[in-house]
Amino acid sequence: MPNLAGILAETAARLPDQTALRINDTVISYSALNAMSAQVAGLLRARGVQRGDRVALMMPNIPPMASVYYGVLRYGAVVVPMNPLLKGREVAHTLSDSGAGLLFAFELMLPEAVAGAEEAGGVDVIPVNTGSFRQLLADSEADDGVAEVDDEDIAVILYTSGTTGRPKGAALSHNNLRSNAEVARNLLDTTESDVIFGGLPFFHVFGQTSALNAAVLTGASISMLPRFDAAAALEIIERDQVTIFQGVPTMYIAMLRHPDVASTDTSSLRGAITGGSAMPLEVLREFEEVFGNDLLEGYGLSETSPIVSFNLPGDTRPPGSIGKPVYGMEVRMLDGAGHDVPIGEIGEISVRGLGVMKGYWNNPEATAAAIPDGWFRTGDLGRFDDEGNIYIVDRKKDMILRGGYNVYPREVEEILYEHPAVAEAAIVGVPDELNGEEIAAVIGLKAENLPAGDEERQALAAEIQQFAKDRLAAYKYPRRVVFADELPKGPTGKILKRQIRDEQAAAQAATADA
Repeated sequence: MPNLAGILAETAARLPDQTALRINDTVISYSALNAMSAQVAGLLRARGVQRGDRVALMMPNIPPMASVYYGVLRYGAVVVPMNPLLKGREVAHTLSDSGAGLLFAFELMLPEAVAGAEEAGGVDVIPVNTGSFRQLLADSEADDGVAEVDDEDIAVILYTSGTTGRPKGAALSHNNLRSNAEVARNLLDTTESDVIFGGLPFFHVFGQTSALNAAVLTGASISMLPRFDAAAALEIIERDQVTIFQGVPTMYIAMLRHPDVASTDTSSLRGAITGGSAMPLEVLREFEEVFGNDLLEGYGLSETSPIVSFNLPGDTRPPGSIGKPVYGMEVRMLDGAGHDVPIGEIGEISVRGLGVMKGYWNNPEATAAAIPDGWFRTGDLGRFDDEGNIYIVDRKKDMILRGGYNVYPREVEEILYEHPAVAEAAIVGVPDELNGEEIAAVIGLKAENLPAGDEERQALAAEIQQFAKDRLAAYKYPRRVVFADELPKGPTGKILKRQIRDEQAAAQAATADA
């Protein structure tokens, strides 16, 4: 059936007693999850929600997140997933922009949810807690049907992180999400016997498609973790015999740096995938050595549901490649005029296919700018090799122009990750009177390499700078090396380059004024 929620109804009919979700000692079967989603649909009907209305969700990875998600879809309404850490003003923007008239909010997020709902004009808020929410559903007459929709009807509006301005809502159809879930399932030959690590947030497209929807489509089980923690992740792998781990690079780095990694039994793992941001080659190699599993890197965006390309198991994986386009997706490298660049040269990664969004919700100008000719401009710079493999060079907006030369931060970061003291690194450009932009490195150190005092700190900074200088052209190495206790990260663990850039620019300006 076209409705994405049909994957839950179909799997529940086929595997009613199979574990769908596990969180600590709580286990929920597919039949139970399906029944809860039907109760949510009945609740929506009782609240006067109409087919096509937008319904917002503000929850971490807990079972009600899945039941409400599929309940909204099966009723024929549109899901608007929200980061549960949003503040009131941000909540108000998402609610107002999407036109959502109802918000399901986890009890710990209620103050900000209520504040945002009031600012957005009095949006109705349904608290999600352990007791009253369960009773609220029990008191609702279940709506067991799955609403008829068209393939191209909007299923989900995903708000982008807003790294280039206020968040925009990527409108994804039932077909967008179902086809991409099928891709995610097929990439690792997922079966109903698999246990998928559910630590990627379901409000984000990566976790929503590759974990939640792919698992439900297949009948696999998901072991949920509401907020990522390396120790908890390692415990879940061992306790629940996780077979497929999905994460962003910072998750893998955190597990590799945890003291329990060597004593944790991870032998159940048969596959691991990464995306969301570039995986440093040194980290990839270390994971494969420590965990004894291939770590396969893919590429995608909220606007593409998300998977665009992927390294397939068993294929030759050229170092640094994000693989080839997946089924149903086409990729070109375009210059500023919309023309293909030669193989090996850098262009903007542009995508067309089954996963590409219908457009930005209620924003035709942004849609036209992003998809001017049927090809979605990702804002990422990349290149093809002779075999058709794709390589990310960097974000278009992150490229640094120093003294007339283009510097791609990822290239410099790859070098920094080779230094034995570096746990994580970000390269940003800061304003410079002489060169236009100067290169700054912000580095998180491994615990055993933390300097004891200012002299050691300065010596280590100089050592890392020289390490990069010895391996890069003279215009590429960082002139400023700064240590941070922890690099700022978004909800999926992605390093927030814009925040780092702003902080370093402010610090440099303050130093100049002094």
